[in-house]
Amino acid sequence: MNFSPIANAYAGTAAGAGPDSVFMQVIPLVIIFGIFYFLLIRPQMKKAKEQRQLISAISKGDEVVTQGGLAGRIMQAGEDYLQLEVAEGVIVKVQRASVTLLLPKGTLKKL
Repeated sequence: MNFSPIANAYAGTAAGAGPDSVFMQVIPLVIIFGIFYFLLIRPQMKKAKEQRQLISAISKGDEVVTQGGLAGRIMQAGEDYLQLEVAEGVIVKVQRASVTLLLPKGTLKKL
């Protein structure tokens, strides 16, 4: 008589591991992925697309706010960098990608 757990290990195989049980195990994963897609991934992609459109649409004379909080008027727009006038005669060079907000015309005069 052998009472070793290894000798009887073959008796522990799952009975009924057919296609239905595999399908039922995959369904929760698909549902979780769907929830993540609609609540996290899709809104993030939409926001990134809007940001890319904003960055490509800015031009000379627009009033913008950068990620660092600088508000100013674009004096010169290059491919990668912008020259931003933050005060009378004070021009700062910033990366185009750092622009986060396009202000309505005349907003800087009110500040």
